[in-house]
Order: sequence, then structure tokens, then C-alpha cells
Amino acid sequence: MTHPKYYAPTGGHPGQEQLLTDRAMFTDAYAVIPKGTMRDIVTSFLPFWEGTRLWVLSRPLSGFAETFSQYIMEVQPSGGSDTPETDPNAQGVIFVVEGSVTLTLNQAEHVLETGGYAYIPPGSDWTLHNRADSVARFHWVRKAYQAVPGLPAPDPIITNECEVTPVEMPGTEGRWSTTRFTDPHDLRHDMHVNIVNFEPGGVIPFAETHVMEHGLYVLEGKAVYRLNQDWVEVEAGDYMWLRAFCPQACYAGGPGRFRYLLYKDVNRHMPLSVPSR
Repeated sequence: MTHPKYYAPTGGHPGQEQLLTDRAMFTDAYAVIPKGTMRDIVTSFLPFWEGTRLWVLSRPLSGFAETFSQYIMEVQPSGGSDTPETDPNAQGVIFVVEGSVTLTLNQAEHVLETGGYAYIPPGSDWTLHNRADSVARFHWVRKAYQAVPGLPAPDPIITNECEVTPVEMPGTEGRWSTTRFTDPHDLRHDMHVNIVNFEPGGVIPFAETHVMEHGLYVLEGKAVYRLNQDWVEVEAGDYMWLRAFCPQACYAGGPGRFRYLLYKDVNRHMPLSVPSR
């Protein structure tokens, strides 16, 4: 397959003459962060990272989506970190949308180019640097790993989207497919980060309502997305953040493909403890 293209933010600011009306939304069931809000003024920095800034797309938030955080990292040439993760219980997924990075994981070195994917198990020894001549941008999804007695932690996964064949959803004639980087039957994993693909005219033909929390970053194209009771226009560079049970559906009107990076929590019992008062 030809190498896909992905949208990545570059920062900057709009002119003073621009109207303020935009598509940003935050409700009890979902949030939409349009690409136009990812400006210099909302970037952050992390300890032990050099030549790096980031946009925080989501974070655990009580009463909303509570299981994960997601960043867009921007690493300048020669930037990176020898201590990227400070939480020993955090697992991570890296997905490169622009440039390339060098990931050293358990003493093995991997160059992740655009479309590169890495699953990093909790407690891993890893570093990440930009050894190229251009800026690198990638998504970093983090989740506290929920260990299960008798199940070992997952193994690392290093691949590229171009090496993974999408799985067509039944009955859709290929208009709706999912690029799965993790075997859905591997119960060691408690989160999946996949790419969902729609050809023009493809739809999610019913309102999905389920326990999984979602982060959806639009990599390519545009669509109308159903979020709770609202139909919202979204395009490449937008981010949608859905709490559990938020109804959702989609219509990809074209003219090109509509594709997004999707996080969801999976494969674990629901906690039964009642918070103390």
C-alpha cells in the first residue's frame, strides 16, 4: 500500500482579525478539541525531555473518561529523553504521524518512521530520541496497567501501519475497516490503540453505546460524527474524547477517506468497590 498521510499540529497563532466561533465543545458525555485550538499557548513541557513540547489531548478526569491520557509530542532534531516515563506502572503506545524517532526498548534500537507503532509494556527500560534532521511528531497514549494474577504483562510490539492489513467489518463491502495492532483475543492487553478506516460513504450504521472510553484523533479526511444526541462535523487534526456509554455513530461523506486513531479500554472486570464518602 502507499504510505498514508497523517495530520499533525504545528502550533502558531491565528491573526487578530479572526472570529472566535469554532467547533470546540465540552459536555457531560464528550469533548471535541478542534485542530485550530492546538496553538503555542496550550503546549506543555515534561521533565527529562529535551527539545520537546506537547499538546495534552486528554487526561484521567473524575466523572468523565478516567482510564488514560493522550499527548501529541513534538520533538526537535537532537531532542528526546533518556527517562521518558516516570510512572513504573504506565504502559504506552507511540504512533508517529510526522518524521521519525529512534526508540530504544530493552536495549534494542528501533527507528519508527511515519506510521510507526510501538506498544511499550509497563516497567520497560526505554528511551526515545529524534536523530533525524526534521521535527518529529507522534501520539503517546498512556494507561496504568491493570495486572491480572496468572497473566503476564504483554510483550512489546514494534510495527508500522503499512505492515498491518486492515480487517473489514462484516457486511460493509470494505467501506469500514480497522487496522488492529494488537490481537483482540490476547487478554494480557487491557487497552487497544487501533486505526479505524472509512471509505467515502462508509458509516457506523447504528448508535454504539458501550462501556469503553474513547480517544479519537482524526488522521485523515472529514466526516459527520454522532456524539450523544449531537451530529458534529470533524476533520483531520480534530480530537474527540468520549466517556463510557456515550452514543456514537459516523457518516463519512468524502471526497476522500476518513480515518482516526482510536483508544479504548478492554478485557478487564468492572471494579465493584464503592467510593468512600
